[in-house]
Amino acid sequence: MKYWKRYLGFVFLLLSLTSLGFSEDFDLQYFLARTSSKESELSRKERTELLNRIEGAVEQAQRIHKDLTQAIQGGEVQIGYQEGRFWMSKLEEDRGSIETGVLQLKFLKETPTHLLASIKLYKSLRDLSSNLSAYNNTSLFSAFVGDLAPEMELWVDPVFYKLYLLPLARSKDTETEPPKKEKPPSPKEKKP
Repeated sequence: MKYWKRYLGFVFLLLSLTSLGFSEDFDLQYFLARTSSKESELSRKERTELLNRIEGAVEQAQRIHKDLTQAIQGGEVQIGYQEGRFWMSKLEEDRGSIETGVLQLKFLKETPTHLLASIKLYKSLRDLSSNLSAYNNTSLFSAFVGDLAPEMELWVDPVFYKLYLLPLARSKDTETEPPKKEKPPSPKEKKP
């Protein structure tokens, strides 16, 4: 009986230490839960992980973009000439959005409090999300896009906008506001 108590205590100690050893899992559900909580300020670690997760979504969008381009140009997808030109122009827009997003993500990883880079990243992610949704709504391309379109929409609007962009803009707004100086009233001269 004495050994069982020691063994049970050792197992309990081991389980409690292993639960402390695992890092927090910062997935989409975690960040969505943070958007609904009252405390929307992210720690430095959470901001970095948010940027890493968005970078992963952008890389996935880059692979989908490549696959879609090859499918249209290679004739795997049977579409007419005019429709093909339209979708190729959309894919060209996506290429620009992806490149801008990648550049802004690199810049934000170096300087996470840069407001202009955050706004540019938000705009490029928003455009990319919109086009991915359009591809997903087309039966010819939905197999290529899969679940990335709705996932990208969630990363962009509730998560990045509420947890990263708005708090950053609020902090910049309070920082850059110069103190108001009151001018002393000028003495009024009376006319004789």
